[in-house]
Amino acid sequence: MAGSTEMASLEESFRKFAIYGDTKATGQEMNGKNWAKLCKDCKVTDGKSVTSTDVDIVFSKVKGKTARVINYEEFKKALEELAPKRFKDKSKEEAYEAICQLVAGKEPINVGVTKAKTVGAVERLTDTSKYTGSHKERFDESGKGKGKSGRENIVDTSGYVSAYKNAGTYDSKVKK
Repeated sequence: MAGSTEMASLEESFRKFAIYGDTKATGQEMNGKNWAKLCKDCKVTDGKSVTSTDVDIVFSKVKGKTARVINYEEFKKALEELAPKRFKDKSKEEAYEAICQLVAGKEPINVGVTKAKTVGAVERLTDTSKYTGSHKERFDESGKGKGKSGRENIVDTSGYVSAYKNAGTYDSKVKK
């Protein structure tokens, strides 16, 4: 039989796959979906000698009549059932050890996970240099928001009309 460290890593793999995709899972029991994922990710299913149908049949065999999940002991029985099918050229014990080595130390693979990316439209809509009207007033030249001063009208008591180009030049013109 396999060594104790290999059994520990086998149990660790069982727990990781058992909790995969289920926030309420404790890691003590594995459902059929996660069993199929384990077999696929650890390359127990090869498409020829072991198919996804075989995996489902073995799961149904080892679980209880009314149960929907398997525990670690049933998981080991399921691996024993699949081992001779996967490794036909080896003896039952050698096949079981080989299948345990396939599974031990593995964890679920996240294939096809969606990553957020900025699309052209998002770039255009969040570019503050292209803002017009009252929205333009909310950002400074660097594109950083002005905060409260960008949202509220702050009274200008200089005596000049807003946006007057020569504001503050009266005194210099009068003294001449």
